Amino acid sequence: MTNKEHILVSVAWPYANADIHVGNVTGSYLPADIYARYHRLKGNHVLMVSGSDSHGTPVTVKAEELGQTIQEVFDYYHDRFLRIFEGLGLSYDLFTHTNTENHFQVAQDMFLALLNNGFLYKKVTEQMYSPTAGKFLPDRYIEGICPVCGYERARGDQCDNCNTLFESAAQLINPRSKTDDSELELRETEHFFIDLPKLAKTGLERWIQNEKEHWRPHVLKFTRNWIMDEGLIGRAITRDISGWGIPVPVKEYEHKTLYVWFEAVIGYLSAAIEWAHNQGQPEAWKKWWQDPDARSVYFIGKDNIPFHTIIWPAQLLGVGSLYSDDGHALNLPYDVPANEFMNMEGRKISGSMNWGVWIVDALERHDPDPLRYYLTAVMPETRDSDWSWDGYVTRNNTELVANWGNLANRVLNMIQKYFDGVVPNPGPLTDSDKALLEAIDDGFVKIGELYDGCKFRAALQETMRLSTLINQYLDETSPWKAAKTDLAAAGHALNITLQAISGLKILFAPVLPFTCQRLHEMLGEEGRIFGGQEIVTYEEKTRSHRAMTYNPTGAVGSWSRPEIPAGRQLPKPKPLFKKLDPSVVEEELARLG
Repeated sequence: MTNKEHILVSVAWPYANADIHVGNVTGSYLPADIYARYHRLKGNHVLMVSGSDSHGTPVTVKAEELGQTIQEVFDYYHDRFLRIFEGLGLSYDLFTHTNTENHFQVAQDMFLALLNNGFLYKKVTEQMYSPTAGKFLPDRYIEGICPVCGYERARGDQCDNCNTLFESAAQLINPRSKTDDSELELRETEHFFIDLPKLAKTGLERWIQNEKEHWRPHVLKFTRNWIMDEGLIGRAITRDISGWGIPVPVKEYEHKTLYVWFEAVIGYLSAAIEWAHNQGQPEAWKKWWQDPDARSVYFIGKDNIPFHTIIWPAQLLGVGSLYSDDGHALNLPYDVPANEFMNMEGRKISGSMNWGVWIVDALERHDPDPLRYYLTAVMPETRDSDWSWDGYVTRNNTELVANWGNLANRVLNMIQKYFDGVVPNPGPLTDSDKALLEAIDDGFVKIGELYDGCKFRAALQETMRLSTLINQYLDETSPWKAAKTDLAAAGHALNITLQAISGLKILFAPVLPFTCQRLHEMLGEEGRIFGGQEIVTYEEKTRSHRAMTYNPTGAVGSWSRPEIPAGRQLPKPKPLFKKLDPSVVEEELARLG
């Protein structure tokens, strides 16, 4: 891989109807941030975008439950998302929302491009109508028994148990209104459908069969089975709702809106366009969307796989050279590293049962880096994983505090004690010295490949292994003993250890940005590891909402071990991590349920 690549990091859009929990974070938000930070350090041009899903039916359901307007519910959760992501250090270049004029325009542009290119058709279908409410019900307002697996609370559009997508809620067994449990009846209504079978033959089948060895096996198998074996069917992309959502841009259909599943994924494109306008460079987004050498990676949970590996690529293929004067098509996904689910203490996370760890709450009692560390260590990359408060406390104390944090603290304090905080001179390198520094430098290749391959658990394990290796070197050279008889030997050992720690600071930084920045400063380095001013700014967007932008997108280029020069005066160190009392486990468990 060459430097200065353009990397689009597309992150799942949360519904603005509920607080974010650890399962959400480890499912898509944190892996995306780790990936983005790694590529910034590599010197690549990263654009990380996402936003709140404003129009999802869960938002309207929440508003009805609370007796509030949809706008009030959206505003409340969108603002909380901004604070949560800032506190957790998620480095979005733009976190926006789907209720902007920009997103409306881009979504309608894509709809019209698909229509003009012959990939949409009208169809009269029977949809669920509520005589009690006097209106057609969105699929999310309908629940019933899944005809495939028998799950009793399948939604009108999808079964969350077996991931089956339904063309109509009428496919459910005994469908009922989720709001009042009333019986429903079928009535005819006309909608626009996207012609997925036609798009499959146009290029979708060929694309999914191309080289994708870098895809996770479960993602690739699921996608290929659905396209090649089960076959695709047309899918409605409009619904009978008005007043909240994006109107269908066709005369006499303005009272209908674009289906959320169709327009929300368009947010990846509209957010990039919005970001470019914010930068005063309206065409800049094309570097990530039309350059064939650019890479776009989508971080989602496994329940969203079909929307990102089948439907979104079909939409992109169908619009052709939209927004291009020279025939450039929009880039298809390079990778979709969908994570599995995270459970909580052996049970499924549940908001209604207060069974989970909500980030806005956890950040009031816990530092962000230990949370990020544990969530990465147990990330559900290939199978479901489990959050355990005992596991969190144990890993914090034995790995962050006793291993990595203690290593940095011991070395910096010995330099203060024996050399008045001045980095001592090294002597000629021994074979042991060379082996340690070579192991650290080789780690930038091996760990970099793991980060790039979205194998974040393995990257973290390998980095912690190197921390253990440095600790072993420190114990073998024992500078605290050598200082009594041979200060030069003690200084040599501390210098070599400090150089190794300087390397680990970079290797850990994608996962531990806050503490690595503090260590960066304790090593006497200037500026910020990730470049720019990593300060969140809020800009007033259309419709009076806010968007979040982080440090300027651009290459940082420091994926290597920085040399700490001898003779540098270091500031007095402070511990990077806090040891947690075992009582934290019982205290946190008592908050559940």
